[in-house]
Amino acid sequence: MDWLDPQTAARLEEERSGWEAREVETFLRKQAERREQFFTTGDFAVKRVYTAADIADTPLEDIGLPGRYPFTRGPYPTMYRSRTWTMRQIAGFGTGEDTNQRFKYLIAQGQTGISTDFDMPTLMGYDSDHPMSEGEVGREGVAIDTLADMQALFDGIDLERISVSMTINPSAWILLAMYVALAQERGYDLNKLSGTIQADILKEYMAQKEYIYPIAPSVRIVRDCITYCARNMKRYNPINISGYHISEAGSSPLQEAAFTLANLIVYVEEVTRTGMNVDEFAPRLAFFFVSQGDFFEEVAKFRALRRCYAKIMKERFGAQNPESMRLRFHCQTAAATLTKPQHKVNIVRTALQALSAVLGGAQSLHTNGYDEAFAIPTEEAMKMSLRTQQVISEETNVTNVIDPLGGSYYVEALTTEYERRIFEILQEVDSRGGTIKLIEQGWFQKHISDFAYETALRKQSGDKPVIGVNRYVEPDEQQDIEVHPYDQTTADRQIARTQRVRRERDNALIERLLDQLVAAAKDESQNMLPVTIELVRNGATMGDIVEKLKGLWGTYRETPVY
Repeated sequence: MDWLDPQTAARLEEERSGWEAREVETFLRKQAERREQFFTTGDFAVKRVYTAADIADTPLEDIGLPGRYPFTRGPYPTMYRSRTWTMRQIAGFGTGEDTNQRFKYLIAQGQTGISTDFDMPTLMGYDSDHPMSEGEVGREGVAIDTLADMQALFDGIDLERISVSMTINPSAWILLAMYVALAQERGYDLNKLSGTIQADILKEYMAQKEYIYPIAPSVRIVRDCITYCARNMKRYNPINISGYHISEAGSSPLQEAAFTLANLIVYVEEVTRTGMNVDEFAPRLAFFFVSQGDFFEEVAKFRALRRCYAKIMKERFGAQNPESMRLRFHCQTAAATLTKPQHKVNIVRTALQALSAVLGGAQSLHTNGYDEAFAIPTEEAMKMSLRTQQVISEETNVTNVIDPLGGSYYVEALTTEYERRIFEILQEVDSRGGTIKLIEQGWFQKHISDFAYETALRKQSGDKPVIGVNRYVEPDEQQDIEVHPYDQTTADRQIARTQRVRRERDNALIERLLDQLVAAAKDESQNMLPVTIELVRNGATMGDIVEKLKGLWGTYRETPVY
């Protein structure tokens, strides 16, 4: 069923045309509009006003009701009326002990989930005493080399009672193995653990550029994480398929949405190829998106993503379980929009971006610190970010009604236009040979870089306003800000623990287990998680495992595309 019969839609269009010719034209002679044509951040042309005629071709069932296919209005029937989103402020710096203190501070301030950033050596699979790690240990995230570091990271935190997100990709399966080993050491029921590892390696080749191995074995590792968790950790999300980093690399909101779903398709195909039914693992797939500054566009993007995902899972992969069709996502406000000039304006930016994430139906949310353009956020900045979420949740009453922007002519029209264009991009990806082939050809990378370049030009010209940077600039502004300090003892403390673990472990056992890991990696029918768990339980370092597999798979080098 459609919203309107053709006759009513035609009458509304005629009425709008008359309004344009009379009232609008008369007013324009007295006062011109600010520009000839208006666009969203993602280059969608915007009309002066929207009426029911603009959504006449949107089937009512595509909008539907919350918790009902295609989930446009939300994945759950009661949404925030039953439970607000998880407030998950990210933390990570120094050693496990250092970040553990920040976790406990944020929990005491009302945070309801843990989110972990790791330093660059950990992300890239280097131990802290590797020459490549010099100067980077614990600087932009927490350093994790061994299970002992994971024990320190979560000391005194009940992992059965709080969900834990870990932002890591090329070496994600090793962190998952450490998390499982720690849980087993504490006697936890793995099926009671909740949270996610990011593990979305394809977007690394597209955008963030943190990868180790070639694409095929990297996707195989993701497959092993998904299948292991589906059978052993029923509440855990084994992947957080991420558009956030695609956006931060400079993509348009449309590219963020479509490219993320292109990656989803690869992962689902890879897992189903093992013989696992889609309904066995799809309910635990999760997503991670950004909330940028174009308020209504972001809301429409989130709503369209849910609709597209539901249709992909049902129509392309034959999912039967509604849980397999519910897109659930974590959201982060846009770090790329934060500025050093007039940095306190970042509080306003973040609040509005967080509100659009909430009105778009996010399941968990991280709000950026106002000082993140300078360094890792301070405790004070993180508290302000958390308070921003709490004000939205408890003071604004926006959580009282589900999808309150549903039915807005503009939002509904933009949602449907997003859906149409997302599927056009996915069809083009299929016709050109699929996601992996296009990554290797640099197709995604070129689209992202082209939009990033266009955005930079718009900022430079002032066509894209940035308060404090190209509008309302204060040339003599004095920056008075306390930034998070880097503790120069971090590397020494971290390396000492790693070397102690090496001295105390059974090295002969480690070598035997590493050989078993290589054997499992060579056998596509095996899952690499069980032997990786045994390795970390017995003192293997991140670097031990990563370097051993480099001998089998080699490393990836991107072919630049200009």
